[in-house]
Amino acid sequence: MKQVRWAAVAAFAMLMGATSVIQAEAAAQTGKASYYKHGARTASGERFNPNGYTAAHRTLPFGTRVLVTNLKTGKSVIVRVNDRGPFIKSRIIDVSYGAAKVLGITATGVATVKIVPLVKTAAAAPATAAPAEAVAENSGEVFSLR
Repeated sequence: MKQVRWAAVAAFAMLMGATSVIQAEAAAQTGKASYYKHGARTASGERFNPNGYTAAHRTLPFGTRVLVTNLKTGKSVIVRVNDRGPFIKSRIIDVSYGAAKVLGITATGVATVKIVPLVKTAAAAPATAAPAEAVAENSGEVFSLR
């Protein structure tokens, strides 16, 4: 079941425009996440889209894609950092309302999550795909999910 979930996350990452992605487990963080749905402009200068899959993080560079997993429900979403925050010290990330709906935190407002920054790497199509890899058909893209 986990392999099916990871394959779905990999497919979503491909749709988000990533060429090849590996999880940077060393940079993973666990803590509280909240969501926000109001605002005109983000710290990166782009217009805020409450229904998008974006996030605010204190230190990650703008444009970084992050896998956010709700530890209570196991639901995950990939978001793109385009804003700064959260401004409450006990929280590690603020996600947009659209991402919060996927994570299932709109009712509670706050949830314990694990965040893993995803790092782009050069695509290399393997001769045989390992069980922990999903290969995008007809494109040669590999998403390493280790």
